[in-house]
Amino acid sequence: MIRILIAAESEILRRGLAASVPEDAAIEILESFDPSSGQLAEKIEELQPDAIIFEHRGGEDGILSILAGREDARVPGIVVLADSPTGDFVREAIESGIRAVLPRDATSAEIFAAAEAAAAGLIALDPTSFDAALSARINGARAESGVATQALSPREIEVLRMMAEGLGNKEIAWRLKISEHTVKFHISSIFTKLDVSSRTEAVTLGMRLGLVPL
Repeated sequence: MIRILIAAESEILRRGLAASVPEDAAIEILESFDPSSGQLAEKIEELQPDAIIFEHRGGEDGILSILAGREDARVPGIVVLADSPTGDFVREAIESGIRAVLPRDATSAEIFAAAEAAAAGLIALDPTSFDAALSARINGARAESGVATQALSPREIEVLRMMAEGLGNKEIAWRLKISEHTVKFHISSIFTKLDVSSRTEAVTLGMRLGLVPL
């Protein structure tokens, strides 16, 4: 059973989520309250939730500073709901320990699925947030390194990672169930976007940008 705390200023959002827990989900709503009351730290300490669904209203939320003081305690998975979260916002949120970022208009099923993932220690992002965060990370690395790069598509990242494994075009095509011609197209696009001229350069830069696991 996953124990969830809902912290949202919007009463409509609080009521809507509390009333829409999937029947087949092992989820218990511990409490639903307005965090502007200043009771967030107290609620976390008292209820010990597995996950928190937190409505982001802009400005200083306070949730990260509260959790920072709980180094010796179990930290719940945090799901932040925000209006059109930017890439920098998503990247900084994940780097700060937040496990999931979703737009405020996400469905209740998506929100609870993200809460379950966050409670399990996983990161959950909707496609738009993922693309925004990836672009922000690449742009940040580009600013630091001075390398002119563009965001790679999810498929191009797959191909880049397989290149890092030392796979040839035929092996990549077989694994992805696509033609060798398509693989060559993806590799050409990777070279163009990363502004490199060889597989070695692409893989090396991919590692530097965090696109290829070390």
